Amino acid sequence: MKFIQLHKQSVLTSALVIIFLFLSGLIFFYFEFQNSTLFLTIFILIVFGGIYFIVKINIKYLIRRQLRTVFGSSLFNTDISSNQKGLEKDFESLLNIIKDYTDTKHLEIEQLHDRDDFRKDFLGDVSHELKTPIFTAQGYILTLLDESFKDKKLQKKYLERAGKSIERLNFIVKDLDMISKLERGMDLNLVSVNIVQLISEVFDILDIKAGKKNIILNFNTFYEFPILVNADKERIEQVLINLISNSINYGKDNGTTTVSIQTYSKDQFIIHIADDGIGIPKKELGRLFERFYRVDKSRSREQGGSGLGLSIVKHIIEAHGQQVMVKSEIDKGSIFSFTLNKVL
Repeated sequence: MKFIQLHKQSVLTSALVIIFLFLSGLIFFYFEFQNSTLFLTIFILIVFGGIYFIVKINIKYLIRRQLRTVFGSSLFNTDISSNQKGLEKDFESLLNIIKDYTDTKHLEIEQLHDRDDFRKDFLGDVSHELKTPIFTAQGYILTLLDESFKDKKLQKKYLERAGKSIERLNFIVKDLDMISKLERGMDLNLVSVNIVQLISEVFDILDIKAGKKNIILNFNTFYEFPILVNADKERIEQVLINLISNSINYGKDNGTTTVSIQTYSKDQFIIHIADDGIGIPKKELGRLFERFYRVDKSRSREQGGSGLGLSIVKHIIEAHGQQVMVKSEIDKGSIFSFTLNKVL
C-alpha cells in the first residue's frame, strides 16, 4: 500500500509541475509571439515534453511495481526510495531471469527439432529397410505366379529366395518391436542367472549357423563353479545371440568365436565375445550401436538381419545399468564386451 501511495504522490506532483509550467509558458509565448503557427508548435512541444518528463520520473516506480507483481516481492524488495544503483541491480536481475528463460526455451526448441529430425531419419531408415525384403519377395512371388514360368529348378530357387526375404522382414519387425519396448522402459525380470549355462544354450542355438562357415564356438572360463549374475535371462540371451551371431557373420571361414568371463570389479563380471574376423575401422566404432548402421553395407545385406541387433544390445545392457564396449583391429578381429552384476 505504501508503495502505491508513493507512486500516486509522485505522479500528482509531476502533473502539477507540468501544468504550472505549461500555463506559464502559454501566457508568456502568447504575449511574446502573435504568430499562431509558432504558438501551436511551442504548445505541442510543451505537451509532449511534459508527458516525457512524467514518464521519465515515474518509470522506475512502474517497473518495480510490475516486477513485484510478476516475480513476487521477495525478488525486488528494496525500498521505493532506493537510488539509481538499486534500480540498475533490479534491471540486471530481470535481464538474467529473461536470459535464463530464453536460453531454456531455445534449448527446448532445439531438442524438439532434434527429436523431429531423429524421427524423420528413423522413419526413413525403417522404410528403406522394409522395402528391400518386401520388393524382393514380391518380385519372386509374381514371377512364380506367371503361368508361363514352368522351370521347376528356378521355381524352387525363387521360393527359397522369397522365403529368405520374408524371414528377414520378420527379423526387422521383431527387432523394431523389441527396441520400441526397450525405449518405452520395459520392466526387467531380474533373477539369478547361471551365465555359463546360458552361454551353452546359445551355443546350441547357433551351432548350425557357425557350422556353415566351419567356425568353432569356444568358451573360456577360469571358474569351476556356476557363475551367477543378476539379470533378465530372456534379455541377456538376446544379447548373447546378437553378439555371437555377429561374430559368426563377420568372422573368417574356419575361424573361432570365443566367449570368456572375467571379474570386472568386486560386484561385476565382464563377458567378452571375440572373433578373428575382418575387424572394424576405428572411425566406425562410435556409430556401431546406432539403429540400422552398417560398416560394410554390401556384406551386411548378404548376411541378412535387421540392422538393429547392436542397438538392441546397447539398450538391454544399459537397462540393466551396465555398459557395453568394443575393441577392434582391421584383419585381426573384434571383441565385444558387457558387464553384469554378480549375485552376492
